[in-house]
Amino acid sequence: MNSLLEPGMFVRHPSAPDWGLGQVQSNVGDRVTVNFEHAGKVVIDSKRVVLLPVYDVR
Repeated sequence: MNSLLEPGMFVRHPSAPDWGLGQVQSNVGDRVTVNFEHAGKVVIDSKRVVLLPVYDVR
């Protein structure tokens, strides 16, 4: 699922809702770099975490 994420898309981390909304910065191999509202830039191992896409950002 994470392989479909592209830079600019919005996501949430399923086990860290307090991080807030995140925007994908890059998706290379098994690493997705996301800039979260309350956690800053985080590199996610996509083998371990499936990020949840957010399509309606308001």
